[in-house]
Amino acid sequence: MPLRKAEEQFNQLIEDYTSPLLTWAKYKVSDDELARDMVQETFLAAYQSFEKFKGESTPRTWLFSILNRKIIDHYRTRVKQHSSYGLEPHATSRFFDEEGGWLPESTPTHWDYDEEHLLDNNDFNLVLKLCIDLLPDVWKSCVQLKYIDDRKSDEICQELGISPTNYWQILHRSKLQLRGCIEENWFKK
Repeated sequence: MPLRKAEEQFNQLIEDYTSPLLTWAKYKVSDDELARDMVQETFLAAYQSFEKFKGESTPRTWLFSILNRKIIDHYRTRVKQHSSYGLEPHATSRFFDEEGGWLPESTPTHWDYDEEHLLDNNDFNLVLKLCIDLLPDVWKSCVQLKYIDDRKSDEICQELGISPTNYWQILHRSKLQLRGCIEENWFKK
């Protein structure tokens, strides 16, 4: 294909797909700047292999496939940077005593709220997002992939490069942290 025509076609891809790719990246990584970087990297990778694109899938599918690989690589890198997977040795010590019982000040209270109405409350959703954002990066990734993206456990372990045991520990500790944060910032406010 002549160079000029290829450039025009690629520029059209950028024009057509920047916005949907950016929306998806922001949803997956919850960071505007990182999402923009990933979309830029997606187009760079697409440009480098544009001549090899045979049109066996739609350009949209092809670009989203590249972006999703960039997102997976990002999460894998984050996990590798945290050799302990964010599991501090005493991460649950603020909730339990030495025998494994609840500390009096940390015992869960009953939330007298209808879940459907609570999740429809924009203010509650802001508190929930804040609490999720306060989790260590790997914990946040696990929570997002499991509960927001509705991914299967084995997929999450493979994607993040963690063992099932670490995965379940992360989820357990994340839920404890989230419960404490929500109680403090929503129910006791």
